[in-house]
Amino acid sequence: MSKSKVAILRTAPATVRRDYHELLNLADYQQTLSKTVDTALKINISWHFFFPASSTTPWQLDGVVGAMLADGYRRDLIHGCHNRTVVIDAHLGERENKQLDVIEHHGLRNVHLYEGEEWIDIREAVGDLARQFLCLNEVYPRGFAIPRRFLGENIVHLPTIKTHVFTTTTGAMKNAFGGLLNEHRHWTHPVIHETLVDLLRIQQRIHPGVFAVMDGTFAGDGPGPRCMTPHVKNVILASGDQVAIDAVAATLMGFDALRDCKYIRLAHDAGLGCGDVREIELVGDLAAAAERWDFAGPFRNMTFASRMQHKIYWGPLKRPVEWSLKTWLAPWSYAASVVYHDLYWYPRFSRPSMQRALASPWGRLFQNWNEAVARADHDGFPWVGDAQPDFQRNLSAMLKQGGRVLGTCLKEAPEAHARQRRPVVGIQEAPPADLTPRHDPSRAGARPRDRHG
Repeated sequence: MSKSKVAILRTAPATVRRDYHELLNLADYQQTLSKTVDTALKINISWHFFFPASSTTPWQLDGVVGAMLADGYRRDLIHGCHNRTVVIDAHLGERENKQLDVIEHHGLRNVHLYEGEEWIDIREAVGDLARQFLCLNEVYPRGFAIPRRFLGENIVHLPTIKTHVFTTTTGAMKNAFGGLLNEHRHWTHPVIHETLVDLLRIQQRIHPGVFAVMDGTFAGDGPGPRCMTPHVKNVILASGDQVAIDAVAATLMGFDALRDCKYIRLAHDAGLGCGDVREIELVGDLAAAAERWDFAGPFRNMTFASRMQHKIYWGPLKRPVEWSLKTWLAPWSYAASVVYHDLYWYPRFSRPSMQRALASPWGRLFQNWNEAVARADHDGFPWVGDAQPDFQRNLSAMLKQGGRVLGTCLKEAPEAHARQRRPVVGIQEAPPADLTPRHDPSRAGARPRDRHG
């Protein structure tokens, strides 16, 4: 059996297109992704507002699409793919993060999984594999549904390198969370690590090819995936092994992948990929792979929202509060998230966090994306803008936009609104039993906190 391979390269705006093309072929993506079936590019939107390191970057998406087209993949068999959550507006996000600009520039289809797509019973999709689930049968005792269109499609995950308040780090494995589960995915938070392993099992059954391309031009440290401190790191990664690429990214950030990231350990032990970086074949820029960024991690300076989430799912508020998230009362939590993140944290705290990143060549490239594309060449973007951008946004407009997101959140909450989606016969989700492990599953032995104080 061949070793898992992860490709890593340093990059810069002037060469980023060429670098992504080289990266994908270093990782043998053409051996993983058939050219005869549809390929879904699973775009990550962790926040509908732009925040460095939070969501798929436009040059990441552009680089992957350009590489595939150059290597003979058919344009009509490639499409962008978006999830939806009750607190993230994917349509706003794809515009604010300039992902839609890339999709339209390349003339690709753009699929939103919650709009007209058929969802089918998981047992119809994977059969007896469901018996191997670590937790999803208990979380959803009456079953759950996944998008039918995923069956027989390749999938390319497009995460960024960042930390996460539930899983320590987040990447390729976590990127499947939004696409494969419906609006009640928050029911899985108490057993999030086991959930990610179950979702990887599903992917390996339904997709002929599973690949990941991770952008670390910006990398996020702190209580991610939103309220982070972004750092310019200038690296990109790719692999056909979802466990291995997450392990390498975690190692770059300064974590011990098998010790600090429970989901990586579980997937490694289950034989779903390699989480031991000593056993992974690294190709490309080995000096970049040897870097250790010594990130503080998500638990050192948690926001009010992240502290409350931990108390509700694993702490003293679990018994009096968590039950409400499985009833018609759940929209209170969606509203609380939008009010805190969109109406409070982003207007008040994002500017100092973003300013240094925006002053970098990547920040200028983002700010001037469409004009930079017009001046681009085969290798990348030699022009990224002459002036250093400043994060200046109209506070009134931001609050209005946040208010609209809040209104949509409440209107579309599954507990309060019967969403008109093609029905899945026989599937009725029931609230799960209390599945919380005895310790906080986001901290594999609380080692990250011990180490970073």
